Amino acid sequence: MSAQGDRGVFLTTASSTREAVEEGKRVNLRIELIDGKRLAELMLRHGVGVQAKTSVTLFDLDEDFFEEL
Repeated sequence: MSAQGDRGVFLTTASSTREAVEEGKRVNLRIELIDGKRLAELMLRHGVGVQAKTSVTLFDLDEDFFEEL
């Protein structure tokens, strides 16, 4: 007995080859291709396998404050 799925995910830490992208399109997008860049983005977005080290607060100059002086 063989198991057969109708969807799949193909992960690579590099980039997907042209052939892999074409195959993904050929099977009507039932295969999700995730390359290294997207994998890193997903890891950061969902906090998987990463730890925050530094938090930074950025400030904008409030020009309205100085105009009212």
